[in-house]
Amino acid sequence: MASSGGLFISKGEAMVNLANELNSNSYPGRGIVIGTSADGKYAVTAYFIMGRSENSRNRVFVEEGEGIRTEAFDPAKLEDPSLIIYAPVRVRGDYTIVTNGDQTDTIYELMEAGQSFEESLRTREFEPDAPNYTPRISGLMHIEDGKYDISMSILKSDHNDPSSCLRFTYTYENPKAGKGYFIHTYMGDGNPLPSYEGEPTEVEISGDIDEFTKMVWENLNDDNKVSLFTRYIDIETGKYETRIINKNVK
Repeated sequence: MASSGGLFISKGEAMVNLANELNSNSYPGRGIVIGTSADGKYAVTAYFIMGRSENSRNRVFVEEGEGIRTEAFDPAKLEDPSLIIYAPVRVRGDYTIVTNGDQTDTIYELMEAGQSFEESLRTREFEPDAPNYTPRISGLMHIEDGKYDISMSILKSDHNDPSSCLRFTYTYENPKAGKGYFIHTYMGDGNPLPSYEGEPTEVEISGDIDEFTKMVWENLNDDNKVSLFTRYIDIETGKYETRIINKNVK
């Protein structure tokens, strides 16, 4: 149910199998999964990127501080860096920010200035990559004093009409063990690419970080997948483990 402020909570629909959700879509684009491990001990996230063009596929994830950034695998082949080189993950105190673009920095900087996750995203909209107008998807994990909450957002055009930006924010307090929320940029391949529709999909989270990482990577389309980041954060201590898989390896 939506409030007048545009804030939504989950409808509580049945969870789906994440592996099936991934392998049934040849081109979900970029995707964020945020949830809780099956044993309830860990806050879990995954972020992946895919690409159809040589420029989009010419990328790798590298660690940067407590977060990660994208960089060109072959700098000589880099064409337009504006929408493909950014920091998808940054950590600000008790908050872990995960996004598909440079709005990571916007969220980080404006939260530093006292604004909320939703307020900071009011300054942004979908990507200016006509005719797709790729949605900006963002997630926020808040872990403090053994408590864990999730926020997710999507900013998208109104069915590829750039004159209207549709803004949706979803919040999940004390998320249940073994449950995650999956949001991605595209419903599938196409021209123009169709933007994601509906609330984040409720998905099952299972296994340790290595099992989870392997499952996500193996179920992404082999031709289009580029890089994957996963992180398990201990909800009690805040300590975390990270995995990165890049299709491009030296």
